[in-house]
Amino acid sequence: MSDETPTPNETPAVPTPATAAAPAAVPAPAAVPAPTRKLPVPDLSLVVLVGTTGSGKSSFAARHFLPTQVVSSDACRGLVSDDPNDQAATTDAFDVLHYIAGKRLAAGRVTVIDATNVQPESRRHLVNLAREYDVLPVAIVLDVPEQVCAERNALRPDRAGFSPHVIKRQQRELRRSMKFLEREGFRKVHVLRGTAEVDAAEIVYEKRYNDLRHLTGPFDIVGDIHGCRSELVTLLGRLGYAVTLDPEGRAVDAVHPDGRTAVFVGDLVDRGPDTPGVLRLVMGMVGAGNALCVPGNHENKLGRALSGRKVTVSHGLQESLDQLAAEPEAFTAEVRAFIDKLVSHYLLDDGKLVVCHAGLPEKYHGRTSGRVRSHALYGDTTETDEYGLPVRYPWAEEYRGRALVVYGHTPTPTASFVNNTICLDTGCVFGGTMTALRYPERELVSVEAEQVWYEPVRPLITDAPGAREGRPLALSDVQGRRIVETVNHGRVAVKEENAAAALEVMSRFALDPRLLAYLPPTMAPVATSRRDGYLEHPAEAFAGYLADGVRQVVCEEKHMGSRAVLLLGRDADGSALEKRFGVATGGAIWTRTGRAFLDDEALTGAVLDRLRTAALGSGLFDQLESDWLLLDAELLPWSLKATGLLKRQYAAVGTAAGAALPAALAALEAARARDVDVAELTARQSARQADASAFTEAYRRYCWPVDGLDGIRLAPFQILAAEGADLAVRPQDQHLAWIDGLVDADGSGLLKATGRVFVDTADEQSVVAATAWWEELTAAGGEGMVVKPLASLVRPEGGRLVQPGVKVRGREYLRIIYGPDYTLPANLDRLRSRTLGHKRSLALREYALGLEALDRLAAGEPLWRVHEAVFAVLALESEPVDPRL
Repeated sequence: MSDETPTPNETPAVPTPATAAAPAAVPAPAAVPAPTRKLPVPDLSLVVLVGTTGSGKSSFAARHFLPTQVVSSDACRGLVSDDPNDQAATTDAFDVLHYIAGKRLAAGRVTVIDATNVQPESRRHLVNLAREYDVLPVAIVLDVPEQVCAERNALRPDRAGFSPHVIKRQQRELRRSMKFLEREGFRKVHVLRGTAEVDAAEIVYEKRYNDLRHLTGPFDIVGDIHGCRSELVTLLGRLGYAVTLDPEGRAVDAVHPDGRTAVFVGDLVDRGPDTPGVLRLVMGMVGAGNALCVPGNHENKLGRALSGRKVTVSHGLQESLDQLAAEPEAFTAEVRAFIDKLVSHYLLDDGKLVVCHAGLPEKYHGRTSGRVRSHALYGDTTETDEYGLPVRYPWAEEYRGRALVVYGHTPTPTASFVNNTICLDTGCVFGGTMTALRYPERELVSVEAEQVWYEPVRPLITDAPGAREGRPLALSDVQGRRIVETVNHGRVAVKEENAAAALEVMSRFALDPRLLAYLPPTMAPVATSRRDGYLEHPAEAFAGYLADGVRQVVCEEKHMGSRAVLLLGRDADGSALEKRFGVATGGAIWTRTGRAFLDDEALTGAVLDRLRTAALGSGLFDQLESDWLLLDAELLPWSLKATGLLKRQYAAVGTAAGAALPAALAALEAARARDVDVAELTARQSARQADASAFTEAYRRYCWPVDGLDGIRLAPFQILAAEGADLAVRPQDQHLAWIDGLVDADGSGLLKATGRVFVDTADEQSVVAATAWWEELTAAGGEGMVVKPLASLVRPEGGRLVQPGVKVRGREYLRIIYGPDYTLPANLDRLRSRTLGHKRSLALREYALGLEALDRLAAGEPLWRVHEAVFAVLALESEPVDPRL
């Protein structure tokens, strides 16, 4: 609408003759409401309201946007000065306004600026802010008559005494600005003239062109093609697509019978023998809805050349121009239009997949700016190499995003995942292969090039980000307070002081972090027993699980050793684990804190060799279709790992008791011989001696001499993971069957079976039999048992996670934990008041984190994602440390 056109609420004056008689008793015509005017606004944008004071910006913002979306200059003045109208606070207020707006834009939130914004300088700051966060700036101008603004201000008590010249000055600045808003950088400018248009406006959110999150696939993502039409047709056939030919025998479409969608990462053109053939096929698939395509830098350059713009003809562009010159002009026009409409990158599958040409850091996902488009097309180049070609910044090595980023651009011999990214350019035009990724399956499909179509300027890069393993955690991944999202237990928080302690342990003492795929959780004790003489008893375990709705449980013998996690490769030379974990080793054994279990590497290798022989003999590798296994186990005896603890804590107590109590009893006996009444004291000291002897006997059962492998026993009780599978959630009887197969195949005597009893918690006879088994086990010196749901993972729909296991320890073993005389009634009463809530909560959180690590490992997620959960387990087990130290 031009400036000369009257606005709907402004009626032009119509001159009438002075002598004309005014009509009598004619009612005024009813005001005609302005038609609704829709104002399209991108769903991620910075909306800048422009208008003089009193034009109704705040009312407009309140009517069309959420209160949280609006950042008001008046409100910011109030924040810094307690007076929304204090003009002296304007500079500080706008500092606050820009800060808040920046935080919202960084988080991907629509942000509305409620200020006059009639001066170019104030708008320039906001346009720069939008550019900084790669969002589109939108201006909505409220051009309301000066008189209306003045009347509204007069009605506001807080604007009493507001000088009329201010409105006049702002109106002049507004008039001068309106025709320059687009030139200032605003992507959209909406001008509302008059109050009727303002009242009739309606905000309509527009999806960004790159937002295809509603498309969930499945997808087949194809790497760089570069004019290799024949290989493309072969690859599509291998992926299961049926190629459609036109009457002239040219491929013009391809359809998958299962409704899969092809996605092309760009660089369709240049260098190869048939750029028109590739374009005809891809354009046909995109036009028919069977494919998506993002542009590569070669399409960008070809499009500019076809539009008559000056470009440097190099890197295979001449081949495309020559081949297109032989095509009808109408086809070339279609190509030009196709390239012109390509979008820099796409967000797919609810944002879990990003496809672009040259890769894209997370901060650019879904953003819209020239900088984002440039990075999507060319990457971040740092320098040129000896061939004069750009060296790409290895952004993928630092990538920490949740979305899988699939890209091409930099040719590599093979495609491989690094930090949840993958480069699919495997150099087909240079004689390599053409590669596609099936998503969400994460399967790679390739075809060989029919020949070398174009000699590369430099050899294919063998050390590109796409050809390297992902790196472990960076300091920024674990510093400070952390929140880890788990599938089975929601958000698990790690305090900053615990993270600091865990970082100390992991950085100084842990194994190579590439191998640390799991740390075992703590285990909750059974609920406290009120039975005479008992602190723990199976009855509470069975009743607890029955109350949780778990009828089928298994009671497993608790071995007298130390918890150990074992990573075992199929071969001793380390090739299997090198391929999967990037470390050439036959395996590793570590403790609950990630430290090497045995200081002797040769002894570690010998234990792993015997376990490997048993796994091969039982066929477990083949059964699980994996070249590696991750096991949870107990390594016996306890003294193998806890010698220092035994000498320092337990043996010292036993030795002191053995030295002091016999002498005390001898003195009491001498006193009794002199007719002194010491019967009560003697009985008490005799009981203490018996308890001390029981204490010494209890811990000695966990100690025996070891010479090399002689004396060492390994009791595996769970197969945690194998290639592509989190096995920890499989039923417990399946685990025990696997373990039994290992024990049966072991001819060395290293492996120890795990005794077990299956129980129906609702069946009294079953419960009685299991209780008797526990009593026999503990009476013979056993530690006790662990009671687990037979189904392993139990989480009722909509309910909380059920404890994965509770330990029920014997009366004599508990002397080691609580002291020789813990069974005295007074001591038992005190111990029964212990609080188990924290321990049970910790067990559930660590269990969920362990499953999360295994799930991420099975899904092939980047190493830092696996370590995020592993590190959190270690942090929860760590004593807090002041993070400032």
